[in-house]
Amino acid sequence: MKPPSPSQTKLLLCVWHPFTLWRAPAWLAARLRERYPGMRVVHLQDYSGIIEELPDTDIFVGWSLRTQQLAATPKLKWLHSTAAGVAQLMYPELRASGIAVTNASGVHTIPIAEHVLGLLLALAHRFPSAFRHQAARHWGQQDIWDEPIRPRELRGATLLVIGLGAIGTAVARLARTLGMRVLAVTRSGHAAPELAERVVPSSALDSLLPEADFVVLAAPETSETRHLVNSARLAAMKPAAYLVNVARGSLVDEAALVAALRERRIAGAALDVVGEEPLPGTSPLWALENCLITPHLSGASDSLWERQAELLLDNLDRWFSGRDLRNRVDLTRGY
Repeated sequence: MKPPSPSQTKLLLCVWHPFTLWRAPAWLAARLRERYPGMRVVHLQDYSGIIEELPDTDIFVGWSLRTQQLAATPKLKWLHSTAAGVAQLMYPELRASGIAVTNASGVHTIPIAEHVLGLLLALAHRFPSAFRHQAARHWGQQDIWDEPIRPRELRGATLLVIGLGAIGTAVARLARTLGMRVLAVTRSGHAAPELAERVVPSSALDSLLPEADFVVLAAPETSETRHLVNSARLAAMKPAAYLVNVARGSLVDEAALVAALRERRIAGAALDVVGEEPLPGTSPLWALENCLITPHLSGASDSLWERQAELLLDNLDRWFSGRDLRNRVDLTRGY
């Protein structure tokens, strides 16, 4: 089949989010028009006029397209998500539509991997305790050393990475440069040997949990990963182990985590994502001293939209030349 031409194509760009960084900048639409002068590019700042624009749209670029909106897109052939996670798009109608779906996998890899490294260092060296003592104008040197979980080195510690996609892979590489022992869980149980000392399939996750000093969640959000970390798996972790989640809040049974943290059954947790965002003020997570919360900032970077633009333009080049798209989502697996 002959590839579509830019002059016969309408691209609709609509990315709205309460967090301003996630909204597409005006220069992105301008750059698309510059690369493809014949392509019609429509940039909506919010969803208020989307229904009127959808019927003749060939390519949609955005974070979300709801069921009723999809029904208004008879010409849609390709949907590009500006997020790496696409669980919000994995409803039956889209999966059965034949529409190509791509995501932003790789765009957030560098900032999130660096963020994870920062969390590991903060947990190991007890930075949250130091911050609390600073707020109280107290020199807490002896206090921090006398805590049940003392400051420790990352070198020689065992890191378990659950999910070795772009982010998990980058985390594993950074950890190994610090001298950490890396274990990993992947869907298949396979990974490049230089990434981890041992890799097991997701079905064997329980066999690695008791060995880990730090557990990092970097797996996609699917029906299979919902509450992947539950009360039984938290109980399998060392009392001195930490949980770090930069994936999605749904991967953790939050009530079970709160109970484990309150009872000091694990050393602590660092959460960049939670079940409900923004985290409600009534959440017990706020008051837990052994819970470090960052407000879904791990992917934040001044370079974000330059990387988004590079990926989108490359995929448009591929689309118009009939080549395979990067980051094609497997609609059966949901990522």
